[in-house]
Amino acid sequence: MGCLVSTAKDTGGIRRRPRSVGEIAVFVPGLRIPKHVDFFEPLGDKLFKNIVERLSALRTRIVVMAGQEAPTTTKPRRKTATQHGGSSLADLQQAIEDYLPVLLGLVKDGSLLEHRVQFVWINQEDDAEETTISNAWYEVLSVLHLMAMLSFSQANLLLLPKTSADGYQPKVSEESRRAAVDVFLKGAGYLDCAVRHVLPQLPIDVRENLPVDLSEGVLRALCLQALGQGVDIQLGMAIDSTKATLAVKRRLACEMVKYWHQAEENIMKLPLTNGWGEKHQHFVKWKYTEAKVFCMIRMLFSYYSYSKVLCVYYFVWFK
Repeated sequence: MGCLVSTAKDTGGIRRRPRSVGEIAVFVPGLRIPKHVDFFEPLGDKLFKNIVERLSALRTRIVVMAGQEAPTTTKPRRKTATQHGGSSLADLQQAIEDYLPVLLGLVKDGSLLEHRVQFVWINQEDDAEETTISNAWYEVLSVLHLMAMLSFSQANLLLLPKTSADGYQPKVSEESRRAAVDVFLKGAGYLDCAVRHVLPQLPIDVRENLPVDLSEGVLRALCLQALGQGVDIQLGMAIDSTKATLAVKRRLACEMVKYWHQAEENIMKLPLTNGWGEKHQHFVKWKYTEAKVFCMIRMLFSYYSYSKVLCVYYFVWFK
């Protein structure tokens, strides 16, 4: 969990040509992963056997794949999503996308099956933080959160520069950056859906007892973070482009400040006292400050000389 800076590892010991430093840090909270549940006992006499078998098989596949991606019982070496191949993330994402439509059948049109299964999820960062709730909407919410976090991890992989055989690390290609923007937007869509359409379906007492990483403030902050990081990448491409006008760069810079400001407003209201929560707050605060400074510098470039801009930057950043 944490800020995964999109830079390749430096093996050391070999002289290399100068290389660029990764430009994007992606905050990826620890994955919440599902634990096995029995569908046959609560649903066996309510649904056709083949439907229950399919539901169970699809979820078991996710449990196994997510367990491999983020082991929670034995952690001799902590694995993050970026240490696995992009194919494993894509396979897990596909497994979830296959499961979600079948799961929605349990909550469709006020189904009586909504409260029959006890769904269990555990936080990768804390084995003791296990949450069991007998509500299929809780399962939908957890699935959307996992899909969003996998999107963040996929974006981080796309922003990882590919190091050549001689150790030279070029900038991330424009194609990869555009793909990362699309992935961030997809992740933001999952989180927006969770806040707008899933949370309201849960009773107030259930919402009050949700784990903190599924609270409305955290979900909104993560959604705005995804939008902010997507605009951050777009602004970088605009700066590199000779065709992008100053007006476009200004608009993107202002949008970036807006998203990070709204993210800070949501995350700072929460009493996050554990490690990952505090780290998330610091990350959002850092990105908001960075966006404000960058936006001001872009504006000053329109009116002042380069030397004066550097003086202002030094005063704001270091004083």
